[in-house]
Amino acid sequence: MIKTVPVVAGVGMTRFASDRPDCNPRDLLAEAVLALLVDTGMSHLRAVQHGLCSYESDHFNKQMTLAAILHDQIGLLPTPTVRVEGGGATGALALRTAWAYIQSGLCDSILVYGCETNGRGVSSQTANQLFALSADFDWEMMIGGTYTGFYAAMMRAHMDKYGTTPEQFAHVAVRNRHNAQYNPLAQKPMDISIADVLNSRPVAEPYRLLDCSLLSDGAAVMLLSTEAWAREHCPRFAQRPAVHFAATGCGTDTMRLGDRYPDITNFRAKQAAAQQAYAMASITNPLDDIDVAELYDSYSGVEIQAVEDLGFVSYGAGGRSVASGMFDLSGQLPVNTSGGLLGRGAPVGATGIAQAIEIAQQLWGEVDSRRQVANARRGLTDTHAGIATISVVNIFERRD
Repeated sequence: MIKTVPVVAGVGMTRFASDRPDCNPRDLLAEAVLALLVDTGMSHLRAVQHGLCSYESDHFNKQMTLAAILHDQIGLLPTPTVRVEGGGATGALALRTAWAYIQSGLCDSILVYGCETNGRGVSSQTANQLFALSADFDWEMMIGGTYTGFYAAMMRAHMDKYGTTPEQFAHVAVRNRHNAQYNPLAQKPMDISIADVLNSRPVAEPYRLLDCSLLSDGAAVMLLSTEAWAREHCPRFAQRPAVHFAATGCGTDTMRLGDRYPDITNFRAKQAAAQQAYAMASITNPLDDIDVAELYDSYSGVEIQAVEDLGFVSYGAGGRSVASGMFDLSGQLPVNTSGGLLGRGAPVGATGIAQAIEIAQQLWGEVDSRRQVANARRGLTDTHAGIATISVVNIFERRD
């Protein structure tokens, strides 16, 4: 039973970039926290009772036990902290964990802070090797398995079963990068065409270069609390609608794609996570009950799979629905208004938090008017690790 529904007391993030040679992870986080202080109207973090650190890789960040350093860097000593790690789902899992901490009464406020430097600080070859270590080392990585190959195999199966076309998932690549043009913190805003996507360099058939998400440096933070704590400590809280972290769900699946045969078209873990979150939020018709969503578009076709797994459309209808404009800014359910991983960028430990920030700001009505969803009151984030080995769905609601 839900005891205390946390509220979003404030947010902050850096610009995401392919390379921030001027910053190490602690500098990035300090930049995001300064933005949080402006957002909340607080002058310091001394009232915050707990920290929760979100990052995936010691290797990308070139630092072991980074959470202790980051906690010190932003002045949260001697409060407790914990690190959460779950691949691409790390940021969303961190928020889910913070939700549980407040639910349990362990604390009344918790700062979730995530960062990653997985941009050009390392070569693409090294980055692919490090990401491959996130797969099954004994059975996949050592025979050349990479996530791009796994995702490509899933999309090929989706194409064979449902008739999904490269033009349909190219629409995702075009739209999300277009949306990023209205996000001043986005890494790669672009005005491109479907032909540009189809003519870009092949990576792993059917995916091409412009179907693939970005490697990024960046940081994002979200302060969650009870409503009473936020009203006492955050001067700006009373000046805008209360946004509640209303529901969360998590599902899992096999690490190895081969263990999912014969059907690898979609993500079972995502379906399970969505159903848990919908039950908690009393959602019965997701397409009508959700106003805006940030989906994990690690590859363009993954968004097509996601709109099916999240129950927005029926299985097999994802490609046609996406290409029809249903999920565009002017569509029935705007998706990836921030630009998504394809346009905004994806520093792993910050990604799920950045998704939640976009939803909170949409519900507050504080984003650029060109990407603002009118009268948005409920938003969803969908984040996963690997090939949705871990999947997290978080739901936020405006209550006023």
